[in-house]
Amino acid sequence: MQKLPHHYAVTASASTEGLVALTSPKLAPLTSAPPAEYDGPGDQWSPETLLVAAVADCFILTFKAIARASKMDWVSIRCDVEGVLDRINNVTQFTEFTLRVVLDAPHGTHEHKAHRILEKSEEGCLITNSLNAEAHLNAEIRIAE
Repeated sequence: MQKLPHHYAVTASASTEGLVALTSPKLAPLTSAPPAEYDGPGDQWSPETLLVAAVADCFILTFKAIARASKMDWVSIRCDVEGVLDRINNVTQFTEFTLRVVLDAPHGTHEHKAHRILEKSEEGCLITNSLNAEAHLNAEIRIAE
């Protein structure tokens, strides 16, 4: 890992009609639009879905790093995230994220160790740590017979 602080740059651009173009050096461009809940088309990434995706992605990347450091073998992981957007004190904001994680691990894996690594991944995720919303982890560990 490079020394902190890290800097990330994204450019968003748009005209009066159409999609927002999102670009960042060396990355494929993305387009976004308001979600259906805000009268958008509902068929494009939106700031809301991008934020929820960042939570899921960060959780898995954090898990991979912790599992590697802990020398825990695993087969696959899936993280479904639901973000709740609500209005609190006249401010629209995400109030919670529920992470539903399924971890497939090989025979001989210690379930307690796997669960602790999943908990550490949720606690160490820099995206959820950067947000005011609460994160809740619901984990299922499936160990091969």
